[in-house]
Amino acid sequence: MDKSRLIEATAEKAAATGSDRSLRAEDVERVVDALFGTVERPGTIAEALAGGEPVVLGSFGGFEHAGGTAAFRPGKALTEYLEGATG
Repeated sequence: MDKSRLIEATAEKAAATGSDRSLRAEDVERVVDALFGTVERPGTIAEALAGGEPVVLGSFGGFEHAGGTAAFRPGKALTEYLEGATG
């Protein structure tokens, strides 16, 4: 799934939650860019890691700065979901 499809799917999923306020794809893209960064500027995850702060996203998992690179550690819920979805 590329960035464009991720944005579309996220906007669709947000709209399907039954909220009175839907998210436009442009809004989702701004959030994705702010979170993960762009070529022009780092996102909040990169800035936290550069500052020595790990980023934990609940049961999804987290990122940490490891030896000059970013490492992702999946959380228990993500691992269990993937094992059930692929097994």
